[in-house]
Amino acid sequence: MIFKSTNPYTGQNIAEYTTLTSKALQEKLIASADAFQEWKLTPLAHRTKLIKEAGTVLRQHKEDYAQMITAEMGKPISESRAEIDKCAWVCEYYAAHAEEFLADEVIETEASLSLVRHDPIGPVFAVMPWNFPFWQVFRFAAPTLTAGNVGLLKHASNVFGCAEYIEEVFSKAGFPEAVFQNLIIHHDATEDVISHHAVKAVTLTGSEKAGAAVAQLAGKHIKKSLLELGGSNAFIVLEDADLDLAVTTAVKARMMNTGQSCIAAKRFIVLDSVYDEFVLRFIKEVKKLKQGNPALEGTHISCLAREDLAEELQRQIQASISQGAELLYGGNQQGSHHEPTVLGSVTEGMPAFDEETFGPLAAMVRVSSVEEAFKWSENSKFGLGVSLFTQNKDKALEYADKVSDGALFINELVKSDPRLPFGGTKSSGYGRELSRDGMMEFINRKAVYMK
Repeated sequence: MIFKSTNPYTGQNIAEYTTLTSKALQEKLIASADAFQEWKLTPLAHRTKLIKEAGTVLRQHKEDYAQMITAEMGKPISESRAEIDKCAWVCEYYAAHAEEFLADEVIETEASLSLVRHDPIGPVFAVMPWNFPFWQVFRFAAPTLTAGNVGLLKHASNVFGCAEYIEEVFSKAGFPEAVFQNLIIHHDATEDVISHHAVKAVTLTGSEKAGAAVAQLAGKHIKKSLLELGGSNAFIVLEDADLDLAVTTAVKARMMNTGQSCIAAKRFIVLDSVYDEFVLRFIKEVKKLKQGNPALEGTHISCLAREDLAEELQRQIQASISQGAELLYGGNQQGSHHEPTVLGSVTEGMPAFDEETFGPLAAMVRVSSVEEAFKWSENSKFGLGVSLFTQNKDKALEYADKVSDGALFINELVKSDPRLPFGGTKSSGYGRELSRDGMMEFINRKAVYMK
């Protein structure tokens, strides 16, 4: 099978990729198992040196990698560069903290010595998405490889150029052959990989449907899985919020990456007393965003990664309008291009509220009380994160138990940070990436007891 990589903004073909044969795939899986036997014995000091070097390689070749991101999935070039910088940061973070995270935990018992070791488990299979084609991979790879595991990547087919560059990063950094391998395969080969005796775990970032399918396969073959799926994050604005900060942050939280982010703010739940002003100012700021070619400096909003994604967003908008939502701004779509759009009077039951909207659509929800705000926030099958804007910081902390999501960000947009655990609840998945938690996901916490 041939995969074509196409620039979504220009429609031009970038490259073509041929899938691995069944034999070639099996050889790579066996090579992964063999590489693990040596890599797990490599001193941690050397592994941390190499992951730090990976960060250096990313910074040295930032422009090449950023240009590939922009060409393959349409991310504005300034955001593509920022993505590469963040990947370098996560490499540097684990280089600095791996020794601390992986240290033995001595536990006092009646034994002369009892402790918990942190041993790697083997090859980990990663199924990754196109929207942050470098970051999603490095978020998994930096802790996983540094812990002594080896990685196998099945990337989204529209960013295979990024996938090849990622494999190149590890090669340039000096990682041994087969410690990280890029697999050019169709999703139909996923079970062949998961079921293989060499593979010990699987991690997926993607859609709810894809996550359910992979989790089912992992369960069938009794292998550890981690899922980071979709989101419909609430952005709650209370009546005492700093509206300058709230509006500026809200626009960034919704429109970054042209709205194509699982952790983007999607449902703006605003107290009645400040609703009209917030919406008016939000639209005013959105109008300032420069739309156009993602390869040009200064572009804020570009095309979506594929035409079918823009069409799906348009369906959600029109269905919501037919159910009573008010079109306040934008709403037009042509090919893969979709205008930034603001809907008002959004309520539960509309696609703009119930479904994940993957594009530049902001759904405005008016509520009459704080209690109602959190009730509406919780009325979602997703549970990735919530932003809360209020100047009463003490009260804000008291509201934390009203949020069942994996994160609550107060006076800030929800974002992933190498220093903090990242992951969701409900249909947003399970498990945690980043921080110490991310390194522990694919570790054998081995109890050692000496009488």
